[in-house]
Amino acid sequence: MADEIINRVAQSKLITFNLEDYYPSGERTLFDISGWLMEGLILREKEFRKYVAEYDWSQHQGQYIALCCSTDAIIPAWAYMLVSVHLAPFVEKVIIGTLENLETSLYQDIINNLDVSDYQDKPVIIKGCANKPIPDNAYTMMINKLQGVARSIMYGEACSSVPLYKKKKLS
Repeated sequence: MADEIINRVAQSKLITFNLEDYYPSGERTLFDISGWLMEGLILREKEFRKYVAEYDWSQHQGQYIALCCSTDAIIPAWAYMLVSVHLAPFVEKVIIGTLENLETSLYQDIINNLDVSDYQDKPVIIKGCANKPIPDNAYTMMINKLQGVARSIMYGEACSSVPLYKKKKLS
């Protein structure tokens, strides 16, 4: 039995934290209001309000929405607010920005509400490779959350991880 292969990763007390496990399901939509502007650049209130009033908002039921304007138009805050008011009854979340901003906002909510007490004084590895669009900011938010409780934090996979943090021992 001297040649027996021992899986030290499986035997370690290392806890893997996978942000992908918290990925909220649902369609993400980039909602561009530039089509509601005169020549894509000028917001005319009367016409804009007409577009908003006539639009079928129910088609966004259950979606996560990132509001944007793809042109260089200067959009007053009230315009995005007006669109948000009409989206609110149907969508899970609405933000102003890109789809990446939306993902970051979703993860910020998730991580802020996450109970990390199970990781108290334990070695943790934040899993790296993901099949879902996990924003880089989510990893930073997660290490900031875990740093207050974990004994050590690494990033990657258990077989090839990068050490990031180790709690200092008090003398």
